[in-house]
Amino acid sequence: MDLLNTAAGSDTSDLIKDGTEATFMADVVETSQDIPVIVDFWAPWCGPCKTLGPLLEEAVTAAKGAVKMVKINVDEAQAIASQLRIQSVPTVYAFFKGQPVDGFQGAVPGSEIKAFVDRVIEAAGGESPGGQLEDAVAAAEEMLTEGAAVDAAQTFAAILGEDPNHAAAYGGLVRSHIASGDLEQAEAILNGAPAEISTSPEIEAAHAQLELAKQAADAGPVADLTALVDAEPDNHQARFDLAQALHANGDVEEAVAQLLELFRRDREWNESAAKSQLFTIFDALKPNDPIVLNGRRKLSSMIFA
Repeated sequence: MDLLNTAAGSDTSDLIKDGTEATFMADVVETSQDIPVIVDFWAPWCGPCKTLGPLLEEAVTAAKGAVKMVKINVDEAQAIASQLRIQSVPTVYAFFKGQPVDGFQGAVPGSEIKAFVDRVIEAAGGESPGGQLEDAVAAAEEMLTEGAAVDAAQTFAAILGEDPNHAAAYGGLVRSHIASGDLEQAEAILNGAPAEISTSPEIEAAHAQLELAKQAADAGPVADLTALVDAEPDNHQARFDLAQALHANGDVEEAVAQLLELFRRDREWNESAAKSQLFTIFDALKPNDPIVLNGRRKLSSMIFA
């Protein structure tokens, strides 16, 4: 599945080129009348340029024809560097319709470079690959919400084919397998997460959801556990088991309530198991979920009381 549309008529072999003062008008000014052109002003003696250049080229290539790139050696193009007031390298300018529309100086992280390229494309009226991927993620999330876990998994996998480090798609792929009941595959995918995104919120959330799904497989009957807790309010293990069973049955709010009550009764029980379980549930939900917000507030009030 190719989620990204290659720009019509674009020649990927012509996306990136070395420019000179003699070719600047054609390569940048004229070309930018139709498509944005990113110009990388560099110098052979510039250490940061050697890092930035390849990152820029990677981002431009990933844009698949939505933007082009020209590399200008300022030592050999001093007139242009002077005209554009290039005072240090690396300096990057984006041109559209013959005019600079965006830019930055110095080396920046890869994530900022990608955001810069996406911003330039969108400013020129195009649709950035990043934007298309986010649309695809939203569509896959909707599939997952509607119960179409297999279709969601296929879409998340296609997104990762375009961007292997897309944390939201990676987490979504894991959650799709959890929803399908394939916890073994979900765990295998998690264990193979790229180091660059292994600590991202999306991956942490997937870890938490997998842990809760494993617990659900061993959860006891809610009715029996509820009766046991009612009969023995200080039976901490029974209350903890009840919270797991409630969560497994979809009653997340009541599960949190039982864990908060357990924490109130004995916060140190079983090496603070109630607090750890609460954090696992919170991590599995969206940060702005009312259950998370209320639960964290109540937990904090107990901790700092």
